Amino acid sequence: MKIAFVGKGGSGKTTLSSLFIRHLATTGAPVIAVDADINQHLGPALGLDEAEAAALPALGERLPLIKEYLRGSNPRIASADQMIKTTPPGEGSRLLRVREDNPVYDACARPLELDGDVVRLMVTGPFTDADLGVACYHSKTGAVELCLNHLVDGRGEYVVVDMTAGSDSFASGMFTRFDITFLVAEPTRKGVSVYRQYKEYARDFGVTLKVVGNKVQGRDDLDFLRAEVGDDLLVTVGHSDWVRALEKGRPPRFALLEDVNRRALHRLREAADATYELRDPERYTRQMVHFHLKNAQSWGNERTGADLAAQVDPSFVLGESAVAAV
Repeated sequence: MKIAFVGKGGSGKTTLSSLFIRHLATTGAPVIAVDADINQHLGPALGLDEAEAAALPALGERLPLIKEYLRGSNPRIASADQMIKTTPPGEGSRLLRVREDNPVYDACARPLELDGDVVRLMVTGPFTDADLGVACYHSKTGAVELCLNHLVDGRGEYVVVDMTAGSDSFASGMFTRFDITFLVAEPTRKGVSVYRQYKEYARDFGVTLKVVGNKVQGRDDLDFLRAEVGDDLLVTVGHSDWVRALEKGRPPRFALLEDVNRRALHRLREAADATYELRDPERYTRQMVHFHLKNAQSWGNERTGADLAAQVDPSFVLGESAVAAV
């Protein structure tokens, strides 16, 4: 399952995504955790110190390797240099699988032990001084989108992405790459304004969106969220002494997380698992192609745009039936 956590800055989406990753890991499920936020906080939220988090290999810095591997022998792509973030797979492309070992994971993922369980952690990398004034952060998150476009995951396998804050996620087609999106919202007007904006933008793309109310302190907060987001409110999370200890750098064993918050995480997994039967490989591929062609049309150089459009294989469907053929 591909799962995104979004929300306004400071809503707690990184904390909630890290708790969900820990919850999945404790069940023995295979998990790939991805930090695609401009502020790289997922590593520390999963227990790394600053030096360890800074040493994580950045996807954005290994984009040539990623492109070369995923390109495979696809005859529609003359060279890896022609691949962009929206390039879809086709005949001859290599796909990524959650449980396998491959050169992309070897270079870009690090195993992380969480209370005896292990997940793979991947990060886009921080926005550096060299990027200031000359680069957009989405040039880094493009590596995540390219990987998601080539990823095949099955039931009981999880890819959890901590997305960039607010509606900035809509600067690319990556928002359509997920089975379910959890929007973390505080019980405030600003908190629910991001929900309204996200829901409006995603309306025409079949995005499954559920709200996780965070920092909910009482009945009034709960009533406020219910009135503002209606049936999209899935679950709420309140104060956690466990999280406070984590933020101080002294997390206790995850087994000591409060029962009420553990039940909330279980509800998130149930909601994610329920979307598996709703998968539509043809729509997934169609949306992938849609955003790739939009990128091709936006290029000023007509030849470059035509070359990008030629990468599309109209006969390819990224679904279970395609796996054996690629």
